[in-house]
Amino acid sequence: MTSLGEYALLDQSWHDVVPDAARRMLIAAAQAFADKGYHATTTRDIAARAGMSPAAVYIHYRSKEDLLFQISKIGHERSLEVLTAVQDPDPVDRLAKTVTSFARWHAEFRTTARVVQYELGALSPEHHAVVAELRRKIETHVRTLVEAGVGTGAFTVPDLKGTALAVLSLCIDIARWYHPDGTRTPEQIGTLYADLVLRMLRTP
Repeated sequence: MTSLGEYALLDQSWHDVVPDAARRMLIAAAQAFADKGYHATTTRDIAARAGMSPAAVYIHYRSKEDLLFQISKIGHERSLEVLTAVQDPDPVDRLAKTVTSFARWHAEFRTTARVVQYELGALSPEHHAVVAELRRKIETHVRTLVEAGVGTGAFTVPDLKGTALAVLSLCIDIARWYHPDGTRTPEQIGTLYADLVLRMLRTP
């Protein structure tokens, strides 16, 4: 298992979380939720992974649900950053590079991604609304990318919204099944998924 320190260095999603104890607690919670599921994880489990006392959780976070919210919010913000980082002027290349990055991120940081994508139901209504808005921005951005390709005649898409959801779902599901001991690296998966998406959307 990747240590908390190694994971913090690898995944820049956490670099703005301060102080260090709060960051360690958040990463420990992400790993625990990914391994055991949100409902089966206790604050004692999280504290033990972080090398702290159970009481330390409440110094930085109001509850276990607050930890989940912070992970989900940061993870979705990072997802949006990954999606919007590509600025290639050609719509086909822009979508391909975006899918490559998004798919790769879900493989490389599958621990965070698994919690972000599959534990939404445990959020409070108030927190869920915040995350839902980020998800709408993510979906809108992908739909805009697809629409740009349609506008140039490069893509044939009868349903923009449905197609954007299909592209997102394809990448998101990587976090569920990917294992670093598998036959493909995150980079190879990113390249493969970009090719698959372009094959789906290209005009015959």
